[in-house]
Amino acid sequence: MERSLTPRSTTVGIKAIMAVTGAVLFGFVVVHMLGNLQLWLGPRAMHDYAASLRKVHGLLWVARAVLLGSVLAHAASAFALVRRNLAARPVAYQHARRDQATNYAARTMPLTGIVVALYIVYHILHLTLGVGVAGHDPQNPYNNVVNGFSNPLIAGVYIVANVLLSAHLFHGGYAWFNSLGLSNPRYAGMKRVFALGLAGLITAGNVALPVSVLAGAVRPTMETFCSPELGPCAVPAVEPGR
Repeated sequence: MERSLTPRSTTVGIKAIMAVTGAVLFGFVVVHMLGNLQLWLGPRAMHDYAASLRKVHGLLWVARAVLLGSVLAHAASAFALVRRNLAARPVAYQHARRDQATNYAARTMPLTGIVVALYIVYHILHLTLGVGVAGHDPQNPYNNVVNGFSNPLIAGVYIVANVLLSAHLFHGGYAWFNSLGLSNPRYAGMKRVFALGLAGLITAGNVALPVSVLAGAVRPTMETFCSPELGPCAVPAVEPGR
């Protein structure tokens, strides 16, 4: 009996899964960047933003589940496409092709994808869980970011990772239209400008954070805040006799 066709069994279907999950992740990157830019509005704005993400019980975990599912589906689809491409052409082309889709960003998509995945894991360990951040305080995300980026080596890792993320987003944004059957030669230039512009804005916003900390434009605060959504609050020490 012939097997029924499913999205995962055809190249077109796999590319569609990559496009949909890529759009979800693209949207998250934009929202995440805008949230992180609260750093420039001050400690209170950063604290209130972090607390607002947890005000609706369970919503944050639903979002995390959707993002994790999208990452896994995106990675699995990418692996399947690479394997199909290698099986279809085990011998490389003798002459490099010169077309819009086959550029440097496209050829390095598997590499930048792996680096971005490792960067996500490191980012969660670093700023969410506080690994390697002195005095990490769930109630003070502002200081966590400032203290985390005060180390030039760590700030450099973030800058390099975001440059590679930019290359990944550029090709992903360009290929997104093709994967969903929205390809038209007349709009090739517009698609390139859209992908390049959006990837550039995201990179500029993300890189500006560690750069502003290293430049001293953003400094730690002595203010203290307390929101139950972010965890237990530190009890201020009471001097003897009071």
